Amino acid sequence: MNLDSKIPSGPVQDAWDKHKFDMKLVNPANKRKFKVLMVGTGLAGGSAAASLAELGYEVDAFCFQDSPRRAHSIAAQGGINAAKNYQNDGDSVWRLFYDTVKGGDFRSREANVYRLAQVSANIIDQCVAQGVPFAREYGGQLANRSFGGAQVSRTFYARGQTGQQLLLGCYAGLARQIDAGNVTMHTRKEMLDVVVVDGLARGILTRDLVTGKIERWAGDAVVLATGGYANVFHLSTNAIGCNVTAAFRAYKRGAGFANPCYTQIHPTCIPVHGEQQSKLTLMSESLRNDGRVWVPKATDETRPPGDIPEHERDYYLERKYPSFGNLSPRDIASRSAKEACDEGRGVGPGKRGVYLDFRDAIARVGEDTIRERYGNLFDMYERITDESPYKVPMRIYPAPHYTMGGLWVDYNLQSTIPGLHVIGEANFSDHGANRLGASALMQGLADGYFVLPATIGHYFATHGPDKQPVDTDHPDFARVEDDVRGRIKKLMGVNGTRSPASFHRELGRLMWDKCGMARNARGLTEALQRIPELREEFWHDVRVLGSGESLNMMLEEAGRVADFMEFAEIMCRDALTREESCGGHFREEHQTEDGEALRNDADFTHVAVWEHTGEDSTPNRHTEALDFPNVHLATRSYK
Repeated sequence: MNLDSKIPSGPVQDAWDKHKFDMKLVNPANKRKFKVLMVGTGLAGGSAAASLAELGYEVDAFCFQDSPRRAHSIAAQGGINAAKNYQNDGDSVWRLFYDTVKGGDFRSREANVYRLAQVSANIIDQCVAQGVPFAREYGGQLANRSFGGAQVSRTFYARGQTGQQLLLGCYAGLARQIDAGNVTMHTRKEMLDVVVVDGLARGILTRDLVTGKIERWAGDAVVLATGGYANVFHLSTNAIGCNVTAAFRAYKRGAGFANPCYTQIHPTCIPVHGEQQSKLTLMSESLRNDGRVWVPKATDETRPPGDIPEHERDYYLERKYPSFGNLSPRDIASRSAKEACDEGRGVGPGKRGVYLDFRDAIARVGEDTIRERYGNLFDMYERITDESPYKVPMRIYPAPHYTMGGLWVDYNLQSTIPGLHVIGEANFSDHGANRLGASALMQGLADGYFVLPATIGHYFATHGPDKQPVDTDHPDFARVEDDVRGRIKKLMGVNGTRSPASFHRELGRLMWDKCGMARNARGLTEALQRIPELREEFWHDVRVLGSGESLNMMLEEAGRVADFMEFAEIMCRDALTREESCGGHFREEHQTEDGEALRNDADFTHVAVWEHTGEDSTPNRHTEALDFPNVHLATRSYK
């Protein structure tokens, strides 16, 4: 497996501009000759599809929802980062670059992160031009608020629904191109495999989720913008439909999978409330601007929070991390909540929760101001819990949220399969071992609006003249379709006794217990023994009702769970191999005396990339070395 990152030489601040100049271009008339297959139409995929079509490429876009407006990007609430320095508080491209590398615990590529910070200001300008209703200050300037992992205010927001508003702006551009005939939108279609012809990604196979029809699609390049894999835990903040299937099928066709063990646990989610719960609800990190996190000091506390006096409360983030306090990065805030609950000081049913209290903020700025900032989030919390955060503290607990691992890509966002590009959360490139809040939207739009439109042209310019025309009658399409139909037939033919959901729930509990907020060698070894057994049980006892040639949501779920069953093993293998703690990957054997993550820079300052070697065989582990000439390796501290 060739891991040529294609990082430009020279100073990091000049790399992207130099690279754009050095890349070959496709003239406007020739762009019309190339077709791009865009899989996923959230913020990354939707912005990329619209941008590529605007440039003149022909785009076929696919999503399994009934509309791109239902992509999971709408669930991002708190904001999007950009180095505009409107607050005049010391922000800059360099500081955003520094905070992101440090926040990722020095496990990301400097060149990619600097480019992300560099284009961040352009993202805001683009979104404002599209009509995104960002909050504004009294004088009309765009407003900013703070987010975890930073000591400046650089997060632009649209109340508590930033992702939704950004997606609507993105969708407006996409709809314009659909109307112009440059984008053909295919809804309710799920990608089930990628077709590689002569070493190049040339097509995909999809299943129509309404009719069950298996369809072939050919193009000159394939782009995956299919999000993350946090639903491997079953309960997560992701939409129920989010899955690993597209990325995992690409992995099995030869795309390297990088850092699968890097998963982010979000510190502010509504706690689990029942065995049959299907997903968890996120409460935006923006709430930690005004909410104070605390637990009782006593382990046997049963009084309502309002009856607990100030001197009997432990504001543990303010105590442990005085420089950042309640705006400590997500991995640190999540582990601290778990530690408090493990000590027996948790609150609520099962003692698996901590308080997020707005009492002091309401007293300081008034309820009307808090309502203006967070009203829709407070309303959502009250509808779910029947408790008003204006009167009693929220109860929160960490939950699986974002995944920093993903398919390996080079500086051009191309995977190890030429022609297969990967953008947004589906790739691994920018966040290292921990994503700072408000950076997911930044990366998705940076990839879609500014990076991929430049780099994919270079791919076409260097590969286009020599490529043979390929259509869906090519034998490789027939071979992949046979594989797809074979998997569906196998799932339908088991005719066991258990539902796909029951297997997903069992796998999720196993992954949360053994490969969740904290991992250790014993637990990961146990998981690696149990997962193959559970997978064997799945293929002998799963029951999928209905038919493969019709609407069948149980079949959809079974296919996704089957892929999670295989992917979970790679994830645990990666976590076991990485003998260090960094960011969201916390190995209990590797921590400082005061419980902080202890990196092993001598042995693990690299990206781990896994290569599929065949069914039931151990994947190969490759590495890409990471260098930090600009943000020098240091022990990460937020104290």
